[in-house]
Amino acid sequence: MNDLKIPARKNGIELEYEFSEPPQKVWRAVSTPELRENWLPKEALADPEAISVTPGEEVRYRLRDDAPPFLESTVTFRIAPNASGGTSLRIIHELDDARLRRTERTAANNNGLTVMRAA
Repeated sequence: MNDLKIPARKNGIELEYEFSEPPQKVWRAVSTPELRENWLPKEALADPEAISVTPGEEVRYRLRDDAPPFLESTVTFRIAPNASGGTSLRIIHELDDARLRRTERTAANNNGLTVMRAA
């Protein structure tokens, strides 16, 4: 029997943007609450404080849906200078609510796809 490779599902999306503005200006926009509020309102945040911060490079926030089942996710902003003197901004949004995490269980049937043979 063949072992089929099933691609792992990702619970997130990654977006990348290029700006002509310097990294310091983009960093201020994603890390300063008053500026961030213009495009990422505090109502969308599970916690107004960042989960983690690497100054000038990366900041992570916890988000919560405003509709049931009120799932939580993490959004990460990664900033790096680009070749043209501007900024590369990578936004990584991952659905990581604890209620969606699978526990490590192995099914009795090895949890593989069913493959039938013609008789």
